[in-house]
Amino acid sequence: MNVSYALAYRFGITPWEHAMAAGAGQFAALLDREEAERVPPFGHALDLGCGTGTHAVQLAGRGWEVSAVDAVPSAVRRTRERAVGHGVDVDALEDDVTALDPARVARPVDFFLDAGCFNGLRRTQRAALGRGVTACAAPRATLLVLAFEPGHRGPLPRGASRSDVTWAFPGWDVVAQDVADSRGFPAPLRDTGPQWYRLRRR
Repeated sequence: MNVSYALAYRFGITPWEHAMAAGAGQFAALLDREEAERVPPFGHALDLGCGTGTHAVQLAGRGWEVSAVDAVPSAVRRTRERAVGHGVDVDALEDDVTALDPARVARPVDFFLDAGCFNGLRRTQRAALGRGVTACAAPRATLLVLAFEPGHRGPLPRGASRSDVTWAFPGWDVVAQDVADSRGFPAPLRDTGPQWYRLRRR
């Protein structure tokens, strides 16, 4: 999958970025909900599979201390450039989300964002991501995961069910589930029941 994403960034084939723009209003509302439980500064956020940093920069602009992780070097570079262009600080790391190291992340994370990365991982990778997230999490941390219903879609990510999400994050509870705005999704994914799952560490 890393090779596929690297090629996609190289040739500018990034439909998920269009999806981000189309769903910006809903995403802002989801962040409003996160922030309603906190007092500024809101804490440390980690964007998993950050791509070119759209969400990471938005979080930083809202007052979060932000780290962002992606395995594709060009995506990490563009995240750093985007942060500079918007005048915000984002600690963008070239790393594997399935091998998160608390020492590398440097400080406990209060809020994790996974806006589609989990969807494309194999079962063993999902378990590894779950272990890493828990190891890096602050007490009562929250996690927001975007996932669409699983299916066989050729080169497209396979998707993940609610049970897949809960299996990968033992010790976390789903506290909210919202139907995702799919208007900007590629056509094959618009009718896949995309959901935002909000989890809280016990």
